[in-house]
Amino acid sequence: MSKPTLLILAAGMASRYGSLKQIDGFGPHEETIIDYSIYDAIRAGFGKVVFIIREEFVEKMRAVFDEKLSGKIEVDYAFQSFDLTKFGVDRVIERAKPWGTAHAVMSAKDHINEPFCVINADDFYGKDAFEKMAAFLRDEVTDERMALMGFKVGNTMSDYGYVSRGVCDVDGDGNMISVTERTNIYYVTDDAGDRKIVYEEDAKQHDLDPDTRVSMNFWGFTPRIFDIAQSMFSEFVEDNGDNPKSEFFIPSVPDYMVKNDMASFQVIPTSSKWFGVTYKEDKPIVQESISGLIKEGVYPEKLF
Repeated sequence: MSKPTLLILAAGMASRYGSLKQIDGFGPHEETIIDYSIYDAIRAGFGKVVFIIREEFVEKMRAVFDEKLSGKIEVDYAFQSFDLTKFGVDRVIERAKPWGTAHAVMSAKDHINEPFCVINADDFYGKDAFEKMAAFLRDEVTDERMALMGFKVGNTMSDYGYVSRGVCDVDGDGNMISVTERTNIYYVTDDAGDRKIVYEEDAKQHDLDPDTRVSMNFWGFTPRIFDIAQSMFSEFVEDNGDNPKSEFFIPSVPDYMVKNDMASFQVIPTSSKWFGVTYKEDKPIVQESISGLIKEGVYPEKLF
């Protein structure tokens, strides 16, 4: 069986961060968060990494990654663009932002022919998560059985603003019942002075239990996902083409598949500590966390 592929979503514009955080340095030798993900993926047994980027960033990305990864893992690049014709949509729609994470995954269709996992470029997932996903993709995945890593939402928050999470409903067997993208999750302080987590929907605040399992866009798929996503995307554009802020998110595809008995999605528990960078203020926290993992011996001081 071929080794699984790692698909890294790196086409975001990082509007809340203020710069191209995909290539920002966080480790002691200016390692990016992507470097740590790729390092974990290599030692977990992944054989290839595909970057989803905007085409104008390709030279910057190659300068950062190609030489240091040469001979360690196969590297490829796919471009997320505003051209809808390659997805069967005969329309030209002017937008400032890309079409979202599921559209980004679709952009890799011609680059992946084996089981693969999807991650965000700016999220740190940890060794355990990659090892468990690699084992699932080698031994268990089928077109009817896929997976995601489930994190507690209380372990994925930022102290500096709102975050977006795919909120999971999980059955007694550890399978996903549904996943709903929440784009405004943040901390508030209640009347008693206690901090709690809420999300916004229909201009109202709703409480969210900190133990609620959420998707951090760490999914395990087979290439079957490409055709299903494309069939859904055509309808999404028809319904949302006039909304410049609409985005086609990954969770909507597994959610559709589960509700239509097309596949099950195992929610894989992980002991990894998640952290990420949404805001500039998150950077020193991430740097401190990485420094702690190096001191514990989880990572060498210099990765590559």
